[in-house]
Amino acid sequence: MVHEQAAQRIASVRFTNYVMKEDNNMKKILLLGGSAQQIVAIETAKKYGYYTVLCDYLPDNPGQYHADKFYQVSTTDPEAVLSVASAEKVDGVIAYASDPAAPTAAYVAEKLGLPGNPYRSVEILCNKDLFRGFLAENGFNTPKAKGYSSVEDAKRDLEDGYFRYPVLAKPTDSSGSKGVGRIDGIAEADEKLKSAMERSRGGRILIEEYVEAYGYQIAGDGFSRDGKLVFRCFGNDHFDTETGNPFVPVSASFPSILPEQTLTNLHNEIQRLLTLLGMKDCCYNFDARADAEGRPYLMEVAPRSGGNYIPDVIRYATGVNLVEYAVLSAMGETGVLPELHIEKTRGFWAYYALHSSKDGILKEIVIDDDFRKQHIAEDHITASAGDWVYDFVGANVSLGCLILKFDSMEEMLENITHPEKWLRIEVEE
Repeated sequence: MVHEQAAQRIASVRFTNYVMKEDNNMKKILLLGGSAQQIVAIETAKKYGYYTVLCDYLPDNPGQYHADKFYQVSTTDPEAVLSVASAEKVDGVIAYASDPAAPTAAYVAEKLGLPGNPYRSVEILCNKDLFRGFLAENGFNTPKAKGYSSVEDAKRDLEDGYFRYPVLAKPTDSSGSKGVGRIDGIAEADEKLKSAMERSRGGRILIEEYVEAYGYQIAGDGFSRDGKLVFRCFGNDHFDTETGNPFVPVSASFPSILPEQTLTNLHNEIQRLLTLLGMKDCCYNFDARADAEGRPYLMEVAPRSGGNYIPDVIRYATGVNLVEYAVLSAMGETGVLPELHIEKTRGFWAYYALHSSKDGILKEIVIDDDFRKQHIAEDHITASAGDWVYDFVGANVSLGCLILKFDSMEEMLENITHPEKWLRIEVEE
């Protein structure tokens, strides 16, 4: 019955061969998501000679014009995606830079015996209340947290003093920090809890006690081979407190400014987590905090590459192309790539997500000419004058990204902290 329903959901699907005629001798890869930031995975797969099949629920996604075949199917519908994968007889499946699609990719891989990681482990990593529970059960440093299926139950625990303020309210299954809100007292609870619930696909939210970071929050990506974390590159998360959601990163800069011992402690805790979960070959995106003693708190260990072009930034900084490792690991063919090891960051690199702090019509994005010449390595601006833009409450409403280069840590942190020195975004309400 489930498969019949899934078949009905894709019965009227639109698919087109845009680039390459299907060849029975070619290996096929199924890619989940065709946003502008995901095109690099499609192009990398094609570079290695794979026939690319794309699923995305948006009819106007740009990735469809790069893939060999496109299905208008939701990447969060496991049975529908499984039907596509089975019909296409794919050799691998990847959810590049997509939290919501990562469990779907693991589900399809497990069902079809394709390269991948345990579905249950991926589900734990992608679901915030399962993740917090797993960390607590296994002795990791983690804030007190609890998941809820109703706003009323969550509010009742706050009223009864179950948590110590401040706390964060989060959808358990959202990405890009959408729906995350800080609650400093019961008067704020109703609004923040409802906002989190509205952005949860599965109708569940998490409350967790707030962890103060010592220095910058830690960002970064990594890769495990046979469960061993063989590569990682840690950086600094940056936020804009003037937006409607100050918990959405606007930038990550590399390398991390934190002490090496703190980063080693974090590496060891991530490794312990991957071992417990039985992870295999996989790319990861990390968000973590450290306290004054250098003890790490794993905020997120997502089993997919980072968004906002983080793998591209890391390629500039280390020479390691994590996109290739992500694509080839999905096909079980990482053996064709060099063995990975941790590389010292060369230079100072960052992404910056262009964003508005209010809703309105975009008039113009003005970047200082000297800054552009000296510091912009890649320009991925997606918004145009006349577009309606939104307050930066989630990574999905950015106006595009810049990849930036600098000559020193001081110069980098100064320009990321004070973008008004080189950037002006004019929005008419």
